[in-house]
This record gives sequence, structure tokens and C-alpha cells, in this order.
Amino acid sequence: MKVLPRRRRAVLLNSLLGVVLLAGGGLAYATVNADATPTTRTGQTRTATVAKGVVLATVSGSGTLASPTDAGVDFTTGGTLTSVKVAVGDTVKKGQVLAEVSDTDAQAKVDAAQAALNSAEAALTKAQAGETVTTTVPGTGTGTGTGTGTGSGTGGGRGGGGAAGGESTAPVTTTTTKVDASAVAQAEQQVTEAQNSLSDAKTALAGTVLKAPVSGTVASVGGKVGDTVSGTGSSSGSGQGGSAGSTGSSSSSSSGTLSGFVVITNPSGMQVDASFSEADALKVKKGQAATVTLNAQPDTELKAKVLSISSLPTSSGSGTGSGSAVQYAATLRITSPTGSLRTGMSATISVVTGEADNALYIPTNAVSGTGTTRTATVVKDDGSTESRKVEVGIEGDSTVQVTSGLSAGEKVALTSTTASGGNGFPGGAFPGVAGGFAGTGGGFSRGGFGGGQVRTGGGGR
Repeated sequence: MKVLPRRRRAVLLNSLLGVVLLAGGGLAYATVNADATPTTRTGQTRTATVAKGVVLATVSGSGTLASPTDAGVDFTTGGTLTSVKVAVGDTVKKGQVLAEVSDTDAQAKVDAAQAALNSAEAALTKAQAGETVTTTVPGTGTGTGTGTGTGSGTGGGRGGGGAAGGESTAPVTTTTTKVDASAVAQAEQQVTEAQNSLSDAKTALAGTVLKAPVSGTVASVGGKVGDTVSGTGSSSGSGQGGSAGSTGSSSSSSSGTLSGFVVITNPSGMQVDASFSEADALKVKKGQAATVTLNAQPDTELKAKVLSISSLPTSSGSGTGSGSAVQYAATLRITSPTGSLRTGMSATISVVTGEADNALYIPTNAVSGTGTTRTATVVKDDGSTESRKVEVGIEGDSTVQVTSGLSAGEKVALTSTTASGGNGFPGGAFPGVAGGFAGTGGGFSRGGFGGGQVRTGGGGR
């Protein structure tokens, strides 16, 4: 049997490989052309048809979901846990009792404060009544008398007499009430202080019972019966979104994560805390529509609206120049159903910064130039071309609105950033082949498609 020389075997092997590559390249060529719609080819010119529809301009950012009604609540009065009525995963209603601590000391303080108030109120009543004073004025009396008499009688007799007269007054007794104004003011102050003490004592007593400030699902519970918990001493706590007046106080860590003896999550009114680059942040405005895509569910899009955009930067990369990355925070409200969402889920946000409805549009790579006046190449039915000035409006992600210069149905040439070879592929080579068949002395490309490592020399590999 005749054995072919090594070099000749290599040539035959290269020829065989070439046939395979040509077949694969032809298939790829057909696939590329099949996927070119809505563009078409006229000779070697790729074209697109001027169409009518919606043009959207968007900017993208990243963020996490957060609910303004999530709440982490703590006891305002510390003590020994006597009951824990909920567990992780339980659904609770606003005002529902979550846990309790011993109220013995708190109740004793309420009783003492009530007794002190009763005493202060009695002292005030006495001060307001004042002091009764009785005064007696002695009586007075005076009397005078005069008398004359005349008489006549036989024998020359004389006679006469006088009568005396006078009047007097009795003693007078008066009763008055004297009120000491300074004593009343002091008693009123003591009543006020006693009332405040009683109010504080009652608040402390209420603080031994932990109630849900919001409705939602229990995410964590910080202890069990018999444990000792500390109190915050304040009853004005609220959830992350803030509903004051609950019997308990709420808090969050410096990282924004809720903390508390019981943490409750609620997807109702879910928001997105997002960050945008400095260039994109300038385009974001309150009220703009947006879409939110969860990283865990990329096929699901949620509708949202921009609530606010900060004018202050939130973060910046280290260094200056291309390495720095200034970010601006924005808050968006999700308007789609939020029942299945969870706080902390990461998401990608796309904000619509411009929109043109029922507008003429063409692909972005069908025009050249900058500003509102651009240049497009119109391809006519006979294959001839015409350079035309067009006015553009909204510039979308892949299309641009045409406000004048083109009509629906016209065809425009698409520009290419890479020169096309005679076979329609960039550089004239089949996709995946780096410079055709490489190698000297009968060698070929190692790795085949994708531009593999090339060896030179007799025989190659």
C-alpha cells in the first residue's frame, strides 16, 4: 500500500476542512440574511423602511425594592417577656398584639402617680376655697332726760315732775373668705406635674405591650418568653414610612436595614430606591414613566413612576477621570401589583425621558450628523440613491423620530461601522474565521472558528 507523504496529507486535510467551513459559512450567511428584517438589501446596501409608531428615549439605572410601610418595632418599656404571640411568616394586622413584658412595676408606678394626683387635686381645691374670717363689731348706747312741773291747788300748792329718754346699738358680726393667690398658683402647678407623671406612667404601662404599627408579614422576632428585653423609653416610633403613635418604637440601621424586636414587611406601596449616572440623572424628572425589571425575574416588567430625583450625589468611584462614577439617587413608586414582591430585591430601572407617539421613525444608523438636522440616504425602487436632509426629534435607544424630510414607506440606507467585503460579511471573511485558512507550509488554524491559535511551519496542527 502506497503511503502519501506527510505534506500531501496535510494539504488534503486542509482541503477537506475548507469544504466543511464553506458549507458552514453558507449556512451562517443564509441565517444572517434571514434575520435582517425589517431591513432589506439592495445589491450590497442594507436598507430599512420609514415606518410609523412610538419612539421612546430611555435611561437606565439600578436599585433595590423597598416598602415605606415596612416597620421594625421595639418595646418602649423593658422587662421580662411574658408572651410572644407571633412567629416568622405570620400575617398581622395593624394594632394586633405581638408580645408582652411583665407589667408589675409599671402598674405600681401608675397607682402611685394616681394617688399623687388625687392629693394634688385636693390641695388645689382647698387653696381655691381660701380661709374664712369672722369679725364682730361691738354695739353702742346713750340717754338724756328733762322734766318740768307746774301745779295749782287750793292753798297755794306747787307740784311738778320730769321724764328721761335715750337709744342704743347691738354688736355686729361679719364673715369673709380670703384666697391666697400664690397658694392657688402653687397648687395648680403641683396638679399639672402630677398629671404629667400619671400620663408618663400610663405610657410606660402601655409600653409593656408591643403592637403592630402596620399590617404585613412578620419577618423576624427577637426573643422568646423568659428573655429580658430593653425598652427604648419612647412611644413615638414609626415604620420606615412613618405612622406615629404605636405602642413601640421603630428603627433602622445605618445601612437602611430595618431592625427591631419584631420586623414587619409589607409590599403595599412598594418603591424602588435607584441610582443613575450623572449624565442620565439630568434627564430624569418627577412624574416620568418607567419600567422595573427584577434581576431574579428578568421576564417580568413592572410599571413605575418617578417620585423624586436627588440633586446631591450619593456615591462616587475612587480617583478622577474615567475611573470615577458619580451617582444620583431617585425614588420610584411601582404602580403594578406588588403582592408578590419582597423588600431588598435588586432590579434594573428604565425611565422614559422622551416619547413620540404615532411618529415617523427610522433606525438610528440610517442617519448621520448631529443636532436636529441630519443626513439620510434614500434608496429608490430602481436602486438609485439620494442624499437628503431630515429633521429629527426624539432619539430612542435604536430608532430616531423623523419630523420632516422623509415619508412613510420610503427606504433608507443603513450605515455600517465595519467595512463590508464582497460576500456581505465584514472584512470579506466568513463569521468565526480569522483571516481564512492560515499557516505556511501547509498548516491550518488551530481552533477553527472564532480565530483560534495559529501555528506556522511544516505540517502545522
